[in-house]
Amino acid sequence: MYDLFVVGGGPAGYVAAIRAAQLGMKVGIAEERFLGGTCTNVGCIPTKAWLASSELMDEIKRAKKFGINVENPEIDVKKVVSRTNRVVLRNRKGIEFLLKKNSVDFFDAHAEIENANKIRVGDKVVESKFLLLSQGSHPIKFPPFDVEGVLTSDEIFSIQQIPKKLLIVGGGVIGVEMATFFSSFDCQVTIVEIMDHILPTMDEDVVEVISNALKKRGVQLHVKTKTLSVDRKDDGYVVSFEGQEKFEGEFDKILLSVGRKSNVFDDVKALGIELDKRGNVITDDHMRTNIENVYAAGDINGKYMLAHVASREGIVAVSNMKGKDVKMDYTAVPSVVFSNPEIATVGKGEEELKKAGVEYKKGIFPMSALGRARTLEASEGFAKVLSDKDGVILGFTAVGPMVTEILMEGVLAVQNGFTLEKLVEHIHPHPTISEIVMQSAEDALGMPIDK
Repeated sequence: MYDLFVVGGGPAGYVAAIRAAQLGMKVGIAEERFLGGTCTNVGCIPTKAWLASSELMDEIKRAKKFGINVENPEIDVKKVVSRTNRVVLRNRKGIEFLLKKNSVDFFDAHAEIENANKIRVGDKVVESKFLLLSQGSHPIKFPPFDVEGVLTSDEIFSIQQIPKKLLIVGGGVIGVEMATFFSSFDCQVTIVEIMDHILPTMDEDVVEVISNALKKRGVQLHVKTKTLSVDRKDDGYVVSFEGQEKFEGEFDKILLSVGRKSNVFDDVKALGIELDKRGNVITDDHMRTNIENVYAAGDINGKYMLAHVASREGIVAVSNMKGKDVKMDYTAVPSVVFSNPEIATVGKGEEELKKAGVEYKKGIFPMSALGRARTLEASEGFAKVLSDKDGVILGFTAVGPMVTEILMEGVLAVQNGFTLEKLVEHIHPHPTISEIVMQSAEDALGMPIDK
């Protein structure tokens, strides 16, 4: 008899399992594919491994600016893939080691939920006091993209050569990151986005910088554009679109990246778990479902399909199983995009505040005016801090080099209700990219030093 049985070994599941074991619970976890879920195997980790290669290529191309001559750099895709596979395997094996270290019973098998306390794992039936649903999600695929060879983020990492022409359908985070990678290697990339602009959830000033950066890389952007048909032709595809007018294009490969759908299978439905209109498991702020001993965390609840959110949800769920009163707080969820330049944002955006009719203060500082950015020959981007009329920080956004590494200061500011004055009084190391946080806060206070 387990205290907790976890179905799904992704960021929500394995983190919850380890924390539960640390709190003295007897824990079992089942994962029928690969430990680490989407993030480790076909998401965060392999994407960033790929982007490390493209970032290095971009730096080599810029080397002359720094007085270094490098001639004719080439990519070996098979070696990029091989390295990525090694990185993924190390992460996967690391999770398996941590489960063993914390005495979590790992079942490398399919788990079928029979009732809220009984789970069939392979040919064995186990019982548990609590059940955590963390089965994750899968890429959305629909007509006209149900054509042989169309790739999603689950399959893209298996390619063995860079296509000459790549169509990316969907200009969200995955689409932009993949466009960044492929455009570094003489691939003609086209992004098609049905919404008004790429990165639909981002502020317009962010979108403008990234759109211009992608165009400089040779990426073609088509927004407010719908795909009408996809037809196989020899080794490629002929695709018809409708934007301001109808047009066609020929491509070697197609990547469909229009979002993900939670993995709610028949056994979960048979439990009587309440689902929302999109088919996600409904959870309260303690991560409980409508069934008393059944919790859910990660992509399966459809709230934020981000690995770091999933892990926190798993910890919140386990804490409440142990009798604590811990609520999931989504106030300061950080979001990062590993484009070139990078994007980092947390809290409220400017467009969101405008729509809500909230009176706000804004401070903005250009990356081009920052000393460290100048040493890097990095002029694209900015930092923006938003506060209420009393100076309490509501949101922070940065676009530029290494901004994903400085975002945590913004997270702490939003989460803890720091004021602009509080942010400014901290001494920031010079010369660093982190200074841009202070500089944007100074601007919001109307007292910028270097602007």
